[in-house]
Amino acid sequence: MPSLGSVFPDFGSPGRDPISRACRLHAQASDHHDRGNLRVARRLAARAQALLERHAGRSHPDVANVLLASALIDEDLGRYGLAQSKVRRAMTILRPLRGDRAFSVLRAQAYEQAGSLAIVRGQYGIARRAYGHARAIAMRSLGPSELATSTTGLGVVHKYLGRFAQAARLYRRALSQVRRKRGPADVAIASILHNLGGLEHARGRFALGERHARRALALRERALGVDHPTVAADKTALAALLDAQGGRKRIEAEALYRQGIDVFRRKLGKAHFEVGFNLGQLAAMCQASGRLDEAAGLYAQALRIQRRALGRRHPVLARTLANLAALRREQGRLVEAMDCYREALGMYRRVLGARHPDTRGCSAAAEAVRRHLPATKRAPALG
Repeated sequence: MPSLGSVFPDFGSPGRDPISRACRLHAQASDHHDRGNLRVARRLAARAQALLERHAGRSHPDVANVLLASALIDEDLGRYGLAQSKVRRAMTILRPLRGDRAFSVLRAQAYEQAGSLAIVRGQYGIARRAYGHARAIAMRSLGPSELATSTTGLGVVHKYLGRFAQAARLYRRALSQVRRKRGPADVAIASILHNLGGLEHARGRFALGERHARRALALRERALGVDHPTVAADKTALAALLDAQGGRKRIEAEALYRQGIDVFRRKLGKAHFEVGFNLGQLAAMCQASGRLDEAAGLYAQALRIQRRALGRRHPVLARTLANLAALRREQGRLVEAMDCYREALGMYRRVLGARHPDTRGCSAAAEAVRRHLPATKRAPALG
């Protein structure tokens, strides 16, 4: 998160004690956020915001800065609605401000956060427009580092929409931008490598994805240590790539999943999206290994958390339901399988559209189950 003192140097002078205090609190919040102490960071950011609103005014750009920092913490904690309201308020403050690079930095950051929050909610059209605005600001007024962030975000949108070639081009462009500005070992490169690994997973090129994921994990572990939520995310991303390759690699994958889930529970809370998502991933791995009862229990936990964190229309939730449907089919519980497939297919169609590969795959699997149902249980063919 940007430093108040560096973005607005007239603030934090010795004669303005409340503002100096707000700057220190903001810096401390940033430090705790970077170290993964999110709840402490949130409290410090709230105190900084209260001081600034009281002594600088509710519409001062420093308030927008702290709002964006606080929104980023809330997003990491899974408080997506609250984060979204803070980003909107920050945008309202920043909209009329012109002529200072610092304002451009914050406007780009606000659009990037809006894009990230839209992705979490499965609102990919909104996310694409938000990242597009951020990129336009960066190209007009900022440099390669800022441009790389919005370029990566736009790549994530294309990946989720199944536009893999566009996503790859954007990730490579972002990687070039960061390397040119910061060098080949900068921790910012880890985020792009993490996303490249995820893209190769989606394309079915698991060994290539594993190389990206291992490098991302090594960079981030050196920078942040082993007990950080971002490092845990790198571990679980690597686990997914290892799991997809099967065989003995699943032993390492399971260990990484369990390590990551443990960190997420301790650092982010037991009901956080990352816990629910990775329980679903671990369930799918147990299912592939033939541990069906264990997988069913993990899916039940995952779905409870995902429904609470994501709402009732999200492709991640749809994927977990489709995986559970496949498990129920394997157990011969075809009516339950059909119910899960129908719910998943409805989500896929609403969020991703009828032509997306995930929608088509789910539709084909559901139709195969429908044909094997008893005539009394069989609904009309799926459209």
